[in-house]
Amino acid sequence: MNQYVINGGSPLVGEVEIGGAKNAALGILAASIMTDETVTIENVPDVRDTNVLIQAMESVGANVIRVDRHTVKINGSQIHNLVIEDEHIKKIRASYYLIGALLGKYKKAEVPLPGGCNLGTRAIDQHLKGFRLLGANVKVAHGAVVAEAKSLHGAHIFMDKVSVGATINVMLAAVMAEGKTTIENAAKEPHVVDLANFLNSMGANIKGAGTDVIRISGVPKLHKTEYAIIPDQIEAGTFMMAAAITKGDVTVKNVIPKHLECISAKLIEIGCEIEESDDAVRLVAKDRLMDTQVKTLPYPGFPTDMQPQMTVTLGVSEGISIVTESIFDNRFKYVDELTKMGADVKVEGNTAIISGIEKYSGSAIAAPDLRAGAALVLAGLVAEGTTTIEDIHYIERGYEDFHIKLANLGAEIAKVETEKDLRKFAFKVV
Repeated sequence: MNQYVINGGSPLVGEVEIGGAKNAALGILAASIMTDETVTIENVPDVRDTNVLIQAMESVGANVIRVDRHTVKINGSQIHNLVIEDEHIKKIRASYYLIGALLGKYKKAEVPLPGGCNLGTRAIDQHLKGFRLLGANVKVAHGAVVAEAKSLHGAHIFMDKVSVGATINVMLAAVMAEGKTTIENAAKEPHVVDLANFLNSMGANIKGAGTDVIRISGVPKLHKTEYAIIPDQIEAGTFMMAAAITKGDVTVKNVIPKHLECISAKLIEIGCEIEESDDAVRLVAKDRLMDTQVKTLPYPGFPTDMQPQMTVTLGVSEGISIVTESIFDNRFKYVDELTKMGADVKVEGNTAIISGIEKYSGSAIAAPDLRAGAALVLAGLVAEGTTTIEDIHYIERGYEDFHIKLANLGAEIAKVETEKDLRKFAFKVV
């Protein structure tokens, strides 16, 4: 069964600790097998995507020791198989980072085509183009990417479009290639910078991460390191949005405020008060929020991974708002579920026109993907009555203890696995 059940109406108040960035962790975990020495990674989020990736790495011979819930030691010296056959790996998007990592170290990789959330066309053509320019022979056969090279050499690679995944994958493949690689029109996201910092701590020579031109001088080998992953920008933004929609007062701790500026700016625009400190952001929302216009853009623009949360928040804000999705072409699927809760949202192509209503109504709904699932939880937090959300395995791909953290802030939410659990929650709420 595995559902979230929520009784809406409680403002969120208190403090919440943000975990390590899932998107940074996936690239860093893949990179950890590129040395034969032991790498220690701290602040690893305990979510489905990271656990599936670790399992796939173990399946080809990587030795993984879990020191504690958020710390792993990884040694890639005993990797004996360059073909990833783990069934679960097909379900996560970041499986493709293992292509760059294995190709970079062993000059060969065979990895199933990536899965993850169905957000429309998410081609990996820029990844394959980058590998080919580095000297690899790449083909797609029997549902897998097969890449092989006698040797890799530096290249000048211009990305036809800004792609976080392609930027990370080409970085992985290029760090031990002979000569110099330049990636132009590179993605600038914080997790691209975090991976570059991690690789540099292993002895790589990467400059320019965080700008649109990354320069890599190949090195013969990488060595051991200890590294802590940056805080999760999207988890932090989701809790900020949860505080905003519930008219709450929440301090989001263990964050890098600079990474949140694109989200904070829009929240201030619609009527929230935000206080920043060195590693925390406090959000207070006292009155009904106002309308705005939002367009998703590559970093430092408004993140596509925060678009559903923003749309849900604007759904109960005053006036008419417009949200334009410019990154993915299928990211408004959740609107059908939101409409069941009374939302007035019209989707025309990649634009949503939102007429704010007073409040949502509790309903039985399902999460269509990771971020939309989290957004629907936010809708449930302010809905009148009870909301049940199915398919929460999507949400658990990227949020650790989501319902527990919300409950600690005062939300009436529980994860239920049986009808008995559901009745127990209903009885407790009454």
